[in-house]
Formats: sequence, C-alpha cells, structure tokens
Amino acid sequence: MINVLIVEDEPLIADAHQTYLSRLQGFSVAAVSHTARDAMRVATEATASGTPIDLVLLDIGLPDANGIALASALSGLRPAPDIITITSERDLEMVRAAVGHGALAYLLKPFTFAAFRDRLERYQRYRDALPAGTDAASQAEVDRALGELRVGSDRATGPKGMAAGTNDEIARAIRDASADSDGPGGLTADEVAKQVGVSRVTAWRYLERLADDGTVRRLTDYGKAGRPKTRYQWR
Repeated sequence: MINVLIVEDEPLIADAHQTYLSRLQGFSVAAVSHTARDAMRVATEATASGTPIDLVLLDIGLPDANGIALASALSGLRPAPDIITITSERDLEMVRAAVGHGALAYLLKPFTFAAFRDRLERYQRYRDALPAGTDAASQAEVDRALGELRVGSDRATGPKGMAAGTNDEIARAIRDASADSDGPGGLTADEVAKQVGVSRVTAWRYLERLADDGTVRRLTDYGKAGRPKTRYQWR
C-alpha cells in the first residue's frame, strides 16, 4: 500500500481527497493535516516509527506556511516522500517552484475524479517501474518510468472528445479578456470561437465545461434588444 498524507487546510476538500483515494486500489490515507506544522510533525513521526509517508498530496496555500517551503522541508526526510501538488494556484512561477522543490505532478483545482485518478494511477505505475532499493537496468528503463508521470496531449483528463490543448486555449481567452468598462465584461461563445478559431458549438461546449468546473462564471447579458446572451468571465 502507498501511504498518503493529505495536506489541505479546507476540511471539505480534504474529505473529498479522502473519498477519491478510497475509490482507488493500492492507496491508504495515513493522516490528514490542515497546517504545514502538523504535516511536518506527522511525516517526521511516521518516518521515526518505520512507516514513512510515501506520497504527500500538498496544497500550496496553507495558513501557517507556504506549501513550497513545506515541500523543501519534507525533502530532507529519509526516505523523502513524493509530492503531488493539488492547488488552485495557476501562477506559472509557482508551478516551476513546486516542481523545483520535488513535486512530481501539479493538479489544478477544481478537477474531476477522472483527472485525480489519472494522476494517482500514473504515479502508481511510476513507483512500480522504479522500485526502491534496486538499480535501473538501462537509461530506457528510467525514461519509461518517468514517462508514466507525463500526460500526453492526446490524453484528455476531461470528458471524452475534449482536447486538453483546445481547453487551455479557450480558458486563456477568457482569462486574458479585458473587461469593457461600459459593458458586462467577459466573452460570449461567439467571441471565443472567433478568437480561438473553432466553431461556436465547440466553444460553447468547452465554456460550459469550464463553468461547471468553477473555472469561469456565467453572466447573463440582456442587452438592449433581442434574446439575452451568456457571457463567460474568469473567476
């Protein structure tokens, strides 16, 4: 079993992570911590007792310390636990910092169970491909193991038929849109379609998915005449 420490300051989200893990084979929740201080205590005591933490699901926005600092401290344990960062932090500098301090994967909130399962199962295959206490037979073996952690562009973590690249382009279009001070702000599906270069129906499907995930919000624009339009605005 892979011993998992959940580090998340929001109790409801921590409970959701526990529920998701209970649906996956091969994982066991060792503890849940809501602060960096408690997480470090739990991990240290687990190491001392001979049952070290294998994997930390780490939120960056903790109340008492930055999650990156905690990741750095955890890396000093022997054996050091692996880290998957689960956070709403989209700052690319923060992403690089997390990876630089040992995070094997970076999962953005909000996410579906399918996305969570994909990351955890990839991590499981990575561990199986590089078992502790053994030597790699070749460079190819190491490359295959590391490849298990990478999500290829042909594998979407969303619903079937939705491409990750298109999803990202549409999300960026909404994020980067400048709000009109004289209007309601946000973009319509028609405006996104023209900007990204897809059909209106395709843009609408992705926008609705982003709205359901909580990444964007729907705004109703009644305008001056005609039917009301739905605008999508970055949260």
